[in-house]
Amino acid sequence: MKNELYPKLLVFLQFALIGLMLLFSDGVLHSLPAILIFASGASVGFWAITQHKRGNFNIQPKLKEGCILVTSGAYNYIRHPMYTSVIFMMLGVLVSTPTLLESLFFILLIFVLLLKAKKEEELWCDHDDTYIEYKKRTKLFIPYIL
Repeated sequence: MKNELYPKLLVFLQFALIGLMLLFSDGVLHSLPAILIFASGASVGFWAITQHKRGNFNIQPKLKEGCILVTSGAYNYIRHPMYTSVIFMMLGVLVSTPTLLESLFFILLIFVLLLKAKKEEELWCDHDDTYIEYKKRTKLFIPYIL
């Protein structure tokens, strides 16, 4: 039961925290830096999605049947560009109208995304031997840094 509930719980928490950040924010249109950060995150997300074949993308941290490891485009540099996209988009929201509450939600969101990434990486390491080499040559969220 835990194996089926845990991925769903992480997705729920991710979207709940995004929703809470948006609920308590005035949006990203209040400052140019916020707009640029948000747009860069959206661009990374769009770039990452274009690398997936239909049916290969999964929002839950579990592997779909017949999934293939994507290592092109943004995935050539980072293993979780969709999470990077979410982080930067929500950082744009935070930068626009920063509050202590939004900062807390943002930190919790990063923690949830780290848990999702960890779960996915465990599954990939068990599923595909090439993932370990891929993991050695790429970063988690930020190219050449993290």
